Amino acid sequence: MTSVETAADQKRWWKEILFILGFYLIYARIRNEFGSNGLFAADTTTAADNARRVINLEKKIGLFFEEELQSFFIDWGWFLWFWNVFYGSLHFVVTIGTGIFLFRKFPARFLKYRTGLAITTALGLVGFATFPLMPPRLLSTPPPYGGSMTDFAFVDTLSVHGGLWSFDSGTLQAISNQWAAMPSLHLAWAAWCALALIPILKSRWARVTMWAYPLATSFGIVVTANHYWIDGLAGLVVLMVGMECAKLIARIRFR
Repeated sequence: MTSVETAADQKRWWKEILFILGFYLIYARIRNEFGSNGLFAADTTTAADNARRVINLEKKIGLFFEEELQSFFIDWGWFLWFWNVFYGSLHFVVTIGTGIFLFRKFPARFLKYRTGLAITTALGLVGFATFPLMPPRLLSTPPPYGGSMTDFAFVDTLSVHGGLWSFDSGTLQAISNQWAAMPSLHLAWAAWCALALIPILKSRWARVTMWAYPLATSFGIVVTANHYWIDGLAGLVVLMVGMECAKLIARIRFR
């Protein structure tokens, strides 16, 4: 590689970092402005009512199982600690690692998947803004963030069993959107990693691991009571739309 090519590659690398960082900062700002403490925040009643609607829908189709699933594991402290850490850290670590790997080894694929992830995340913002949804872990807790629904027994596993961070932190509560449950970008990003990597991984075990990652994420978001399973399904839908938009953009760009 010539010095000119190396300089160009480094310049593009920094452009990508600035693009991704800028996009994430804008995403976080908008997400939180429509959050539980934001300028355009929905009230607690709206978030709780939407949670009741989701649960009633799940009951109507006979698939409200989140409460029973968490109840089965609720005394497994070490197990739930692991899933709290999984939920709070791998979401970023694996996604960033996937992006770096694609950029270094498959730059053309990186552009397509970077665009798809950006569109997916932007669509997630639409969901947060238009359908503020109280997650299961807050249903039976008192205001200002809880719904005080005593007919549910969901537990905030992070508060009970711990992890690497806590929703109980005043700073975290102030800057985060407590009602950004629909769609689940945790599952959307995990599935994005699998779609991006599985076709290009040579190791059978690496491919199996990537297949398992979104499945594990699906379990993790439910057992920690951060999401309903429908949130995960919505996350997969916005990912499909995001990737289709990325394909269309790529076709127009290289036409």
